[in-house]
Amino acid sequence: MPQLECFFDCSSPWTYLGFHNIQPVAAALGVEISWRPILVGGLFNTVNPSVYASRENPVPAKQNYMHKDLQDWARHSGIGIRWPMSIFPINSVKAMRGCIAAQGHGKLVPYATGVFEAYWGQDKDITQDNLLAEIAAAAGLDPDEIAAAMTTDEIKSELKANGEDLARRGGYGSPTFFVNQTDMYFGNDRMPLINAAMTA
Repeated sequence: MPQLECFFDCSSPWTYLGFHNIQPVAAALGVEISWRPILVGGLFNTVNPSVYASRENPVPAKQNYMHKDLQDWARHSGIGIRWPMSIFPINSVKAMRGCIAAQGHGKLVPYATGVFEAYWGQDKDITQDNLLAEIAAAAGLDPDEIAAAMTTDEIKSELKANGEDLARRGGYGSPTFFVNQTDMYFGNDRMPLINAAMTA
């Protein structure tokens, strides 16, 4: 049985698509996904600082197409995405610590889905404790327990270690997938290649 890992940060719309689209691929093959929450900003600082320069000096034609492409993919994937008008980029550290805490209770997917939908579907501020509490409760978690877990050294260390592991293995963004630990794929549009790798 092939192994499949997904390194992800909820602050990226392409990651929302990848997070959504990898699940039926894995389910069809009976493969369990190993979810690896990260802070993509830390990864950019370490191995991909060019992202910041491109944000400061965007190419208008490329930006226009990117927004079209995003909506095309969202429609194809059956999910709603709108560019947040309030805060972008956003600090996702609490949300991603929450993902790790939720993972310990077997609830990472509903929790992360709630974070994605709140930010990319409803333009809500995922840095806010009360919103994260609502997301935890909706995922069937104890909000106070998750909030407390977010502050622990264990959760903080795991989030940092995931990012370091990704950088060490050649990753530079989110979402990044690995098949059998060494075969890396970056981006939402790599699903056919991931499927092919797992069925080879």
